Amino acid sequence: MTRRLIVKNFLDHPMDYEQTWRNMRAFTLERSDEAIDELWLVQHPPVFTLGQAGKEEHLLLPGDIPVVRTDRGGQVTYHGPGQLVAYTLFDIKRQGLGVRALVTTIEQSIIQLLAAYGVDAQSNRDAPGVYVAGKKIAALGLRVRKGRAYHGLSLNVEMDLGVFSLINPCGYVGLEVTQTKDLGVKATMAELAIELTEQISRLFGYDAAELQ
Repeated sequence: MTRRLIVKNFLDHPMDYEQTWRNMRAFTLERSDEAIDELWLVQHPPVFTLGQAGKEEHLLLPGDIPVVRTDRGGQVTYHGPGQLVAYTLFDIKRQGLGVRALVTTIEQSIIQLLAAYGVDAQSNRDAPGVYVAGKKIAALGLRVRKGRAYHGLSLNVEMDLGVFSLINPCGYVGLEVTQTKDLGVKATMAELAIELTEQISRLFGYDAAELQ
């Protein structure tokens, strides 16, 4: 049986975080056992998000940037223009994956994407995400309900990294961040989105990725 992945690319039109969250949660709660998995590629207007157990003490100086408490795991992070967000709406029970395998496979998709540009990136089992020389380049935040995952990853491409100084990124005091542009990667957001989709599709074992 062919394993298909539907890819929805919203990158040209920044999407409100709360509305996107409501949409992916509804998709997850309402999907049938036969529903095809989806990957949503998104950019958001500036927003800080707190995970379910996120501590407000990690919001140092949020200023005028909205803060949304959401139902993903993890602490506080920032989304904004120039960041590639990929929401993995996958039925991991159907795939025979546990949460740890889901996290590891997402991390590997980013690591292998960056490796293609000569960037040596690593994961950290104790602090999910992807790092280059100790600086965080991609964050993960996930929720699994009844074997179905939503939320996903964010990859810093070409954005204002100074905003991260207003928080303790992912709950870590003094954690530095980086982005593909500063590492000499000349690929555009659109190009990286295509390549990330290819990595995710391959590593999760999809036979076909259909852009809608």
